[in-house]
Amino acid sequence: MNIAHALYHDEAGFIVSAELVLISTICVVGLVVGLSEVAWGVNEELEDVGSAFGSVNQSFAYRGAAGCKGAVAGSYFGDEYDYCDSQWNLACDSQPTAESY
Repeated sequence: MNIAHALYHDEAGFIVSAELVLISTICVVGLVVGLSEVAWGVNEELEDVGSAFGSVNQSFAYRGAAGCKGAVAGSYFGDEYDYCDSQWNLACDSQPTAESY
């Protein structure tokens, strides 16, 4: 019990509160900037993934076959351009829009 009491009242390694505030402020500012860059990078990578899915060619076709006793008709499907189906649609530098009431 005496050791716990001595450690509780020991001030040899005490950090001055002004130093603690300065260090914590620098850490928080660094974390905010770092997390902002991480968010920007994640948004860019997700846009790349979305663009990759959008640029997959989904069209296919096969010709029909015909013979003396029967025929099979051919088929065709074409993939059209989708709205916002580009890699450069993400804009993180735009101004926020106000809510409408």
